Amino acid sequence: MIEIRGDKKVLITPVSAEDLADINIGDIVWLDGDLMTCRDVAHRRLIEYGRELPYDIRNKAIFHAGPIVRKIEGTEDDYEMVSIGPTTSMRMEKFEYEFTKHTGVRVIVGKGGMGADTERACKEFGAIHCVFPAGCAVVAATEVLKIQEHHWDELGMPETLWCSKVKEFGPLIVSIDANGRNLFEEQKVIYNQRKEAAKKAIYPEVKFIK
Repeated sequence: MIEIRGDKKVLITPVSAEDLADINIGDIVWLDGDLMTCRDVAHRRLIEYGRELPYDIRNKAIFHAGPIVRKIEGTEDDYEMVSIGPTTSMRMEKFEYEFTKHTGVRVIVGKGGMGADTERACKEFGAIHCVFPAGCAVVAATEVLKIQEHHWDELGMPETLWCSKVKEFGPLIVSIDANGRNLFEEQKVIYNQRKEAAKKAIYPEVKFIK
């Protein structure tokens, strides 16, 4: 579902395709609810090796991130988030179509843009990809209310599936919407057009260095 809180548009898990229908590239949203970290190895285990994820992410969100966590003193198996910065999403591009199809994930969060496979996945299965601003890993950790579960610990801290409850996690910039539009790719066209005009204006002024 979606809830408007002042000037914030907050996605609350479980998220449906209908919730994402009016969200467009460039929009800024926040997330409440379930968020699981999920990087290269988890994608590979599911897609290449056919291992089911031990946590259901249908209609929920994943974060391409390798967090730093620490054990809470005096507990047997409780952890808290220290830092959770995004991993470059393009590392997961070759898996993301099949991953989205198989898992039913609705919101994919990471860093930087993604390509045609993710565009196709978002359009066919009603999902979005969002960018969490880089350099804000400690801030992101403050938006994690609790680490509820963790799986595949044998992979090491960055690749472990950390399943958390988050509150107003963001800001998340929508880079691919459920129509398959890609903010990064569309902006590349505009930037290239501007670049040619800028070059024409600059070259006469710097011809002495050629």
